[in-house]
Amino acid sequence: LKILDIGCGGGLLCEPLNRLGAKITGIDASSDNIEVAKLHSKEMGLNIEYICCPPENLNFSNEFDVILNMEVVEHVTNLNLFIKNCSKLIRKNGIMFVATINKNLKSYIFAIIGAEYVLRWLPIGTHDWDKFVTPQILETIANKNNFLSDETIGMKFNLLSKKWVKSSDASVNYISTFLKS
Repeated sequence: LKILDIGCGGGLLCEPLNRLGAKITGIDASSDNIEVAKLHSKEMGLNIEYICCPPENLNFSNEFDVILNMEVVEHVTNLNLFIKNCSKLIRKNGIMFVATINKNLKSYIFAIIGAEYVLRWLPIGTHDWDKFVTPQILETIANKNNFLSDETIGMKFNLLSKKWVKSSDASVNYISTFLKS
């Protein structure tokens, strides 16, 4: 199984997936994130390819079985172009996962005011509400770029257990899966 993790950060998903036997390529626009990920995977004896670049600069063509876009699309300037480029990177019948933030008043309160200003989980200015996207708009863009919607589920953070759980409520955080047609 060949997996592309876009916006891989420090390799949080790359490492466990590689341990499970997947061939992983992690890309990130931050050279600092890539260097940390390379160093850590080398120390752990893992075989992960890390590349510092945005997805539109990759020269792969229909090479990956799975694309992970986890907490990436809410930072992209041109979402249609981003999804179009993802479509070029994945094989027919491949799966793309998109974890992002819905666009509504509740998500603004929780993801920006709550996470950035009140709880200080993220630096102020991390998110731009104008780049948040509803599941419906994400599905429309994905459909235009040869993806079929499979499922959308909500994600909620439980403050008491400090764990994320699946939810039927996709009003703030959600994960959509798409199949390449």
